Amino acid sequence: MTVLSNKLGIDLDDQVPGAPAVVPPEPVAGRRPIAASLRAYVALTKPRVIELLLITTIPVMFLAAKGVPPLSTVLLTLAFGTMSAGAANAINCYIDRDIDAKMRRTRRRPLARAQVLPGRALVFGVTLATVSTVGFGLAVNVLAAAMSLFAILFYIFVYSLLLKRRTSQNVVWGGIAGCMPVMIGWAAITGSLAWTPLVLFGVVFLWTPPHTWTLAMRYREDYAVAKVPMLPVVATERRVVTESLAYTYATVACSLLLWPVAGMSPVYGVAAVVLGAVFLAEGHRLLKAVRAGVTGVQLRPMRFFHLSNVYLALLFTVVAIDPLLH
Repeated sequence: MTVLSNKLGIDLDDQVPGAPAVVPPEPVAGRRPIAASLRAYVALTKPRVIELLLITTIPVMFLAAKGVPPLSTVLLTLAFGTMSAGAANAINCYIDRDIDAKMRRTRRRPLARAQVLPGRALVFGVTLATVSTVGFGLAVNVLAAAMSLFAILFYIFVYSLLLKRRTSQNVVWGGIAGCMPVMIGWAAITGSLAWTPLVLFGVVFLWTPPHTWTLAMRYREDYAVAKVPMLPVVATERRVVTESLAYTYATVACSLLLWPVAGMSPVYGVAAVVLGAVFLAEGHRLLKAVRAGVTGVQLRPMRFFHLSNVYLALLFTVVAIDPLLH
């Protein structure tokens, strides 16, 4: 249940626009209060990113169980999934500590402020990865453990180390790691895979680029200073909005594909259509604005970003409710 994501390590540490670009790091004292140290280590795991991952995991478990899944399996999957996501995020913080210190959005992270020593952050992440993988294997099943480990390794080596600083398509392919909670949730219940989780994997995969790119539009200057080639840094706003809308259409289409593939009820179909229409309407608002010559913050890309969160949460909520209606 690793990253996204929003994935992808994209979380909202919003600062006041116009604030200084750099916050002087807080020195690591010889002895830090236990509570402060705990908060710093928890912050390394990016809890807000994990929340989004859990939103996609639990509903899939209901769908896989065709009703209410065993509580013990749900709790174990959430516990080890949280550790798995936390491991990937902590190691990502270790890798990105140099650029995190330059960006307004991330400058308050523990390593950027020297609240945790880099070596300790790395050990913390590796420990979480080990415990989560072994825990999944022993308490849930081997397939869930293998996919959890794959997600961690993919996020670290493919996204963080290979793609993020080299290509504007970083979040497209790096987003695969953030889709794995869907597969893990299904495998935890069934011990196997099927077309249904693959369709939901596709929904999250296609949803990730427009979700992330609109956030990156808001923090374009940050990414430019850090030399991270997010699409809004290297392309025009019109191209970013156009490609985001194309991915939004693909997301909605994939969400409708779940209706026949998983044998969902008309309740899901209606909900997917309504939610998709609202999601697309916001994408068209952005496109209309950029065609009219609106630029920068006046485009209000964060409206789309926040709506995308609501869209995914509500869609997966219906995924969880639908099996209970049969």
